[in-house]
Amino acid sequence: MELNSEVLGLTFQPPLILASGILDQTAESMERVVQEGMGGVVTKSIGIEPREGHPNPTVVELETGLLNAMGLPNPGIECYTKELKELKSRVKDTPIIGSVFASNTEDFILLAEKMILNGADAVELNLSCPHAEGYGASIASDLELMDEVIHEVKNSINRPVLAKLPPSGEIDEKAKVAEESGADAIVCVNTVRAMAINFETRSPILGNRIGGYSGKGIKPIGLRCVYEVYETVDIPIIGCGGVTTGRDALEYMLAGASALQLGTAIKYRGVETPKKITDEMASLMKKEDLSNLKEIIGKAHQLR
Repeated sequence: MELNSEVLGLTFQPPLILASGILDQTAESMERVVQEGMGGVVTKSIGIEPREGHPNPTVVELETGLLNAMGLPNPGIECYTKELKELKSRVKDTPIIGSVFASNTEDFILLAEKMILNGADAVELNLSCPHAEGYGASIASDLELMDEVIHEVKNSINRPVLAKLPPSGEIDEKAKVAEESGADAIVCVNTVRAMAINFETRSPILGNRIGGYSGKGIKPIGLRCVYEVYETVDIPIIGCGGVTTGRDALEYMLAGASALQLGTAIKYRGVETPKKITDEMASLMKKEDLSNLKEIIGKAHQLR
């Protein structure tokens, strides 16, 4: 049974990719996830300068996921390239996608170039972050700016460019603009803008008040976004949002995803999550007499 996916000339085996934001600050942590069966990794979202992020509390555990307002803490691109080089030497055959964020086109270009120069096989543009106002959080809401960023980054690097979009607004319209601007793939979706309030203290729990919601609770939203985008663009889609089990992964593929990103699931199922999900995918496919993933990608659109 073939549990791999060819996306943009990169082979993900299995088609599970570590999403940006969890276990991706050091080469050692990312290598560990690969050793546990992850088919690819997305780095931490990196900016030009070091950033501390928001004050605590930054994470709230909810019934069906996590709410975080980290505020994109990162060591800055110059420092992070050391981790990137080390990671490349440790996982030579595993695709590495460098995630970058910025508030202007020039910084996006510089970050993308440095990611590729230091070992990344592709670049993911973090075009929306629900808890980092002023740091590229609204790029995807400005279609002209998004068009410019994607177009200029694509022209500056000879590698795949992925556009990570938010679930808000008309995501199919955003995806079409991203495709026409030169994006090679769409990542659906970023975390969902949300908050939590403590009744006893009468106040928001997160230090930043507003955060990004991830995990099981947003799976129906992510599925809807992938489904809509699949009917709009001709470039590959990478599904992200609540992928916790093998069934979740296969449902995303039925909606149109060629590969999946996951992160919050590791909090609930452990670092062995990729192997668990892969085994569950294989079991379900065997039960349905399916021999490879190409047989199911986008099939939900044909059986209406």
